[in-house]
Amino acid sequence: MSFPAFGGPRCRVITDNDYCGDPDGLVQLVHQILSPSADLRGIIGSHLKEGDPLAPSPETADLSHQRITEVLSILDRDVPAYAGSNVGLADPKTPRPSAGAEAIVAEAMRTDTELPLYVTFGGGLTELASAYLMEPRIAGRLTAIWIGGLEHPDLAPPPPDTPGPEYNFNIDPIAARVVFNDSAIPLWQVPRDAYRQAVAGMAELAVQLRPAGRIGAYLFDQLVEIGKLAGSAGYNLGETYILGDNPLVLLSTLQSNFHPDPSSSRYAARPTPFLDEDGTYRPNSGGRPMRVYTHLDIRLMLTDLYAKLALTTHP
Repeated sequence: MSFPAFGGPRCRVITDNDYCGDPDGLVQLVHQILSPSADLRGIIGSHLKEGDPLAPSPETADLSHQRITEVLSILDRDVPAYAGSNVGLADPKTPRPSAGAEAIVAEAMRTDTELPLYVTFGGGLTELASAYLMEPRIAGRLTAIWIGGLEHPDLAPPPPDTPGPEYNFNIDPIAARVVFNDSAIPLWQVPRDAYRQAVAGMAELAVQLRPAGRIGAYLFDQLVEIGKLAGSAGYNLGETYILGDNPLVLLSTLQSNFHPDPSSSRYAARPTPFLDEDGTYRPNSGGRPMRVYTHLDIRLMLTDLYAKLALTTHP
């Protein structure tokens, strides 16, 4: 199905996520694949935090890659898919070479296109940090969008009873600190207070996803299964689910028509702070400019997702 669009792609996207963990990444992946205004140049399956009670395998980047191929098969799409590293950085000077990191470098260093490149991350930043350590020149040739990091104290309070680092930061703290502290990569951050806005009711998701053909049923079944797995680990997820990775599509791809930018979402512009070992921030007046998103257009994000699934099922 060809969705209504006014022209060809307006940007390039590489998306990196831990697709074998929280299934919101799979929902984000399907949404990105179905969005025609982005030239999807590659999909990278990344690893989860070692020791995660919900992680299905220690080789989680390989399993993430397997999930990507399942989605592409169901949708009958041909997009390059890569595995990232199965482990995080050991130190801030040494990359973890992987097919995923090499794909980021190759796409960033292209000279035959002027389309802007967004590299989007719904988990850890291992591949971005590794790509930068392998080829620092990529810093001037892409924008990174990251779902992750603690609340900035002057912008939002943390949720109650949440000690310790934020989850995606904690997947690879060294990589996150390389990106924030050592690189010059332009960064749009969607911290925890922002990505938690992307909440949908399970009843809503049952109505919108389950009837949407094989892919909709696949996505809804993944959400149900993670709920069961969480329950067996002692978590009660209630009757809502946070589609916290879909803002990657909203910000990179669903930009306004004239003067392309994610104009219906709001951000605070500030110097990139120093990121400490525990994931907290220290002011850095000389840091490069970054965006910290504070409010997301969830209406546009969810209605666009649901409409594309419906059009895929009933063209």
